[in-house]
Amino acid sequence: MVYDTRMNVLVISLAASVATFIGGLFALHFRDKLHLILGFSAGAVAGVAMFDLLPEAIDLGMPYYSAQFVALFVALGFFGYLILDRLVLLHTHTHEDEGNPRGFFGALTLAAHSFLDGVAIGVGFQAGEVTGLLITAAVLTHDFSDGINTVNLVLRSGGSWKIALRWLFVAALAPVLGAFSTLFLVLSPSTIGLVLAVFAGSFLYLSASDLIPESHHRHPRALTTVMTLLGAGVIYYVVTLVH
Repeated sequence: MVYDTRMNVLVISLAASVATFIGGLFALHFRDKLHLILGFSAGAVAGVAMFDLLPEAIDLGMPYYSAQFVALFVALGFFGYLILDRLVLLHTHTHEDEGNPRGFFGALTLAAHSFLDGVAIGVGFQAGEVTGLLITAAVLTHDFSDGINTVNLVLRSGGSWKIALRWLFVAALAPVLGAFSTLFLVLSPSTIGLVLAVFAGSFLYLSASDLIPESHHRHPRALTTVMTLLGAGVIYYVVTLVH
């Protein structure tokens, strides 16, 4: 059983890697459709945070901690990502001057995000197969947008297509390494609850501050909003169906 779970984690993390790479290639060839994909991704990531991660964190944490303590870890996840964006000045929306190396550091930061996505997959499967699969759904859509943003950051900073592809390979490998790292760390249910709370907060931040503005900025149409609501609705339907 443990072997099967580990195989699932590694196989799914490989899927996240492929999603990142496909997202980067998509950015190179299908720019006119990115707003729809990013809109759906925003809704899906927020949906996983609100409809699965947060309730699961409460269920696992409440026997050991107060509701306020669990909420604190949600806030830590949210504001931790905010601090990362604001202090490091690597927000993916920021338009940097040509040749500015911040774009390359931005690509490295996105790779670090993808590594944490892989960790989220591994921890999710420790919480339960359903939670693991739902986190995977959010990670796949988020990593797709990470691939898009990785390519855009490098090119916008004056990097070549070859350099962009190299960073795309780094970002694609990151979730596999993140998921692999969790195979050697077994967490208690109480700890899993707090970790899921952190990821709930970080997923909410990614959706609200990154994916939603980026999708609207690329193509401010009503259909983009519809795709965001559809992404959240699909996750809600899946969560209610499996539970």
